Amino acid sequence: MPRCPLELPAREVHVWTVRLETTDAIAAKLKAILSPDERERAARFRFDDLRRSFAIARGALRCLVGRYLEIDPAAIKMQYGPKGKPALAGGEPMEFNVAHSGGMAAFAFTRGCPIGIDLERIREIPDMAEIAARYFCAEENTEIMSLPRAGRERAFFCCWTRKEAYVKATGEGLSALRPCEAAQAWTVQNLSLAPDYAAALAYRDRQRSLAVFPTADPAELMDEP
Repeated sequence: MPRCPLELPAREVHVWTVRLETTDAIAAKLKAILSPDERERAARFRFDDLRRSFAIARGALRCLVGRYLEIDPAAIKMQYGPKGKPALAGGEPMEFNVAHSGGMAAFAFTRGCPIGIDLERIREIPDMAEIAARYFCAEENTEIMSLPRAGRERAFFCCWTRKEAYVKATGEGLSALRPCEAAQAWTVQNLSLAPDYAAALAYRDRQRSLAVFPTADPAELMDEP
């Protein structure tokens, strides 16, 4: 991927996915462009792989934002909402959100409206029934639990990511999630980003044009061989 500016037209949504597996050298370069508070947040994770994934994902985010704004990724000023939702400082109208799970990160960008994205690696959830009963409405819960076991986990995560994308867009966090959350004036849609993942997008507007880019390697974002 050549290091060239990216254009984000009005009323368009861009979705990127980035693999989180990379060399130690690229991981170090991505960590080096993080702000001190981002490096501090990475250090809070208990396990090395989680610290590494967070740093790579946030470094990749800075690389992408830098392409859109045509500025040095290390010079980007971020601010955070009460629940940790990242945003650009200084009133820049571009909105974005980030999610990562397993070995992949997803990023969503648009202009002029709040946006959220969620990504989950599909996996076995021992307490799936309890979670669905708490956060899903009766119709959703009944439909998911009536499916054969082979399809139940994908359906669960497709429903979960829609709700999580919405609360991430609002910046309220998981504590605000309620069964059958009303999202009038919002567009919420599932995304097909990778075979073993569920993903969803939410933004406060009628449906916008959507561009989903091929999965990138962290080295490509930094224009490394």
